[in-house]
Amino acid sequence: MKKAILVLTILPFYTINLNAQTESKQMTKNLIITGKEDTNSRQHQEIIALMQFYKAFNGRDMDLMQKSWINSSEASMNNPLGGIMRGWKDIESVYDKIFNGKAKVYVEFYDFTIYGTENMFFATGRERGFFKTDESEIELAIRTSRVFIKVNGEWKQIQHHGSIDNPDILRAYQELVKK
Repeated sequence: MKKAILVLTILPFYTINLNAQTESKQMTKNLIITGKEDTNSRQHQEIIALMQFYKAFNGRDMDLMQKSWINSSEASMNNPLGGIMRGWKDIESVYDKIFNGKAKVYVEFYDFTIYGTENMFFATGRERGFFKTDESEIELAIRTSRVFIKVNGEWKQIQHHGSIDNPDILRAYQELVKK
């Protein structure tokens, strides 16, 4: 019988305190990220990375979106629209459909916590917003997590997971996207 050896490495994690003295007074525990924020007034690079992602998403800016993600086969995204996508090219195709489709999609990130190490962080929280076409509009409520790694000194998203809890909203969202 072979014996397996399990080696655990304990990394020091940190939590960003959104009320820290080092942040401006605009930074509060109730921070909502929309992508419209002034990133020049922020000191936490993790918050800036999230702001840039939401700026790309809500602004339908594929160039900025590409800069937000690691552009390799390591990237993965799990969401109600695209299912499980692996690799930047597949993820990019989902954003291309959203950005160039007939619908307008808007989300903002709130009620979140950030945990991390020196070269990785993840943010877990909620998104709210809407999916709107000429015919209808759906209010979105999504549980979401985003994982970033440091590449050449810059935060790059490597994983995203989003879930819609309400089955009626999920079904309506998926049906509208298929049109």
